[in-house]
Amino acid sequence: MYGHVEKLAEEIQKGAASVEGVEAKLWQVSETLSEEILGKMSAPPKSDVPVITPNDLAEADGFVFGFPTRFGMMSAQFKAFLDATGGLWRTQQLAGKPAGIFYSTGSQGGGQETTALTAITQLVHHGMIFVPIGYTFGAGMFEMEQVKGGSPYGAGTYAGDGSRMPSELELAQAFHQGKYIAGITKKLKGAA
Repeated sequence: MYGHVEKLAEEIQKGAASVEGVEAKLWQVSETLSEEILGKMSAPPKSDVPVITPNDLAEADGFVFGFPTRFGMMSAQFKAFLDATGGLWRTQQLAGKPAGIFYSTGSQGGGQETTALTAITQLVHHGMIFVPIGYTFGAGMFEMEQVKGGSPYGAGTYAGDGSRMPSELELAQAFHQGKYIAGITKKLKGAA
């Protein structure tokens, strides 16, 4: 809504594209809130990133799904998108494809890990391979001197009241996640 997830997604895309032979595309899901509600929330206009359809997923070799957190879970907009993937589920077109997740929350107690844990169920039902970043980001995972979102599940940021944008460290973690998952996706595709 305020650009936090998009900012992380841009870095993930750059990280993925840094892997030779990998093409990374950026998409957004459809907005489900009315213009009236968005106006009351002081939401800026949506970016020009293309809106994805469920069938677009079938063309990809791997995914890194990002979403804001609402009450410790993915936003309703993203859940509505995933709910529309029943045809892909029925035919298991996403089975065996690697997928990672990243997120934005309003606060440190805002559900970064619960959002990841509840999102994994979506991947499991599709038969996707969940690819967490673990502690592969190295020393950045142990940063204690500054506020940093993210966890072994994936990159993340803290939005606060919406005015705090992702820090350089959070963006670096997002770049790492994109590069890491792209490398795994490339290996899996080459082994097939």
